[in-house]
Amino acid sequence: MGQEQGKPTVGFVGVGTMGRPMARRLLEAGYGVVVFDLNTEAVAELVALGARAAGSVKAVADEVRIVFTSMPTVAVFKQVGMGAGGVVEGGAVKIMVDLSTVGSTATQEVAAALLARGIQVVDAPISGGAAGAKAGTLAVMVAGQPEAVAEVLPLFQVFGKPFVVGEKPGQAQLMKLLNNMLSSTAFAVTAEAFVAGMRGGLDPEVMMSVFNAGSGRNNATADKFPKYVLGRSFDFGFPISSVCKDIGLAVDECQKLGVPMWVGGQSRQLWQSAYLQNGASMDMTALVKFVEQWSGKA
Repeated sequence: MGQEQGKPTVGFVGVGTMGRPMARRLLEAGYGVVVFDLNTEAVAELVALGARAAGSVKAVADEVRIVFTSMPTVAVFKQVGMGAGGVVEGGAVKIMVDLSTVGSTATQEVAAALLARGIQVVDAPISGGAAGAKAGTLAVMVAGQPEAVAEVLPLFQVFGKPFVVGEKPGQAQLMKLLNNMLSSTAFAVTAEAFVAGMRGGLDPEVMMSVFNAGSGRNNATADKFPKYVLGRSFDFGFPISSVCKDIGLAVDECQKLGVPMWVGGQSRQLWQSAYLQNGASMDMTALVKFVEQWSGKA
């Protein structure tokens, strides 16, 4: 598949569960893509589709004006953004678009370091999971300097729907964390309701139908339970460890803003309990299994 005339070549650092399908959609839309990841198999998959591999983060940033980053942790995000050999040292890059969920503090720190080198950071965390990345239906929360945002908006539209939430990097992080906290808390309380209903003899399919026809409807009842829990596949594609990272960042940021977080804090403790009981690598939908165990049901 070739690059369409008039469409730029962009960089993509971090082509894992989320980054790989987003980079693939950019290729399919006719953009050139230069990729780097420590996972050589992931890189090879994209190269087979027309991407070009780079040998380092800096090598990507030396070649293209726009570099996307999709990082798993705050520490890796900081290293890739402003560490030795990172985007900050690139000779061609002018805009770094970060798709990670790393919190506003880390984003602001990296944005300041890059701005000192004339590089704008567009804060653009995403929501919708791996399935949304593959389908191009992600919600992209965007914050950054207006001219930089305007330049990258057409790229966002390739893999999702952008929502500009502010002009300061970090504001989109707050938006994403609030969204994820709502989602994970809704799933947790739905798991408790589901297990209670099962123990009371209610039919699981009927339960979901009633929830979704009434005021209890939420993303868990409408999507995650019908697709990944009722059939017990537990393969939504987002691990409990990531839920704990996101809700932990969310609660911390909300408390810094003066919000007490009684409900969010309790949800954080529930997810952390599953994490500590060997659940870190398990799919988030497998939280139901823990609620069953805690309820005395194997």
